[in-house]
Amino acid sequence: MTTKTQALFTPFKHKGLSVDNRIVMAPMTREFSPEGVPTSDVADYYRRRAEGGTGLIITEGTTVNDPVANMSHRIPVFHGDKALAGWEETVNAVHNVGGKIMPQLWHVGMARVAEKAPFPELPSAGPSGLFKPGKQGAEPMTQQHIESVINAFATAAADAKRIGFDGIEIHGAHGYLIDQFFWSGTNQRTDEWGGSMANRGRFAVEIIKAIRAATSPDFPIVLRYSQWKQQDYTARLAETPQLLEEFLAPLSDAGVDIFHCSQRRYWENEFEGEDLNLAGWTKKLTGKPTITVGSVGLNDDFFGAFTGKGSNTRAIDDLIERLEKGEFDLVAVGRALLQDSNWANKIKNNQLDELEEFSGKALASLI
Repeated sequence: MTTKTQALFTPFKHKGLSVDNRIVMAPMTREFSPEGVPTSDVADYYRRRAEGGTGLIITEGTTVNDPVANMSHRIPVFHGDKALAGWEETVNAVHNVGGKIMPQLWHVGMARVAEKAPFPELPSAGPSGLFKPGKQGAEPMTQQHIESVINAFATAAADAKRIGFDGIEIHGAHGYLIDQFFWSGTNQRTDEWGGSMANRGRFAVEIIKAIRAATSPDFPIVLRYSQWKQQDYTARLAETPQLLEEFLAPLSDAGVDIFHCSQRRYWENEFEGEDLNLAGWTKKLTGKPTITVGSVGLNDDFFGAFTGKGSNTRAIDDLIERLEKGEFDLVAVGRALLQDSNWANKIKNNQLDELEEFSGKALASLI
């Protein structure tokens, strides 16, 4: 593995965000928040990553105030006095060691299994009630429900700013609610929320605008999006750079400051004919800073982790070369940081022989 890591450890500044280096902790669902309330153990878990040299932490997905936003009693929520007090403790813990932190605001949509979730008597929510093409699970969301969820995102963002977070990330990826609006396979609406790419993006655009109005002009808004879906790893929102630009432009114009571009493997180029990954294309098309992500430091993608599969370490020479060229601006690290809170400092200090292989057992506790 390379010792030329300077590019990872240069400061990053954009609008209201300033971080010491280019390493971001990727959001990873942990389910250690009983009844949705993050505990002191959660605060300590994130604090350890900040102490370990991670510049910016994006929390696990935490759900907005909609009864069917969550899929588990142990996934944290971002509403109510108890949960917000837990998140404020987390913010303070990270800030006290010099780190920066954002919550990832989330609504799981039709990925929710009602009988395993809070409010099991209520049906799950999606633009057309589809979990995936052809799999109907509920009636389409009403206009009233759509507007309510938009407001819930805005309220959550305002609360995040109030309790001291350094910005927010909107979860618009991986086949959850916002992505279900993006994806024509799950959005079959014929009103202003469906049909054309612009209409399918309208839900996210209105969320972004509402968050901006509820916070401030310089409060950082990050949007995470993906081509692939948990329902279909081969799914694509845009088959060409032209279609990707059509998808991204309204989101950028609405107020996204940074795009978090989720791939299963960051080293895979997004389109033929140019050596750019998804984050590279997004930066080229929007001019906005981007975060790359996908198996950083590891050989295998993250799906095996859910069945306890580990992964060997992987050199990051190519990652650093891409960063040095300006293909993207920040690098999100997932399982490598979940396994080892000191991953960033080990890279910085050239302790490469001390990097740990990922073990699926790391998911079982907040180490």
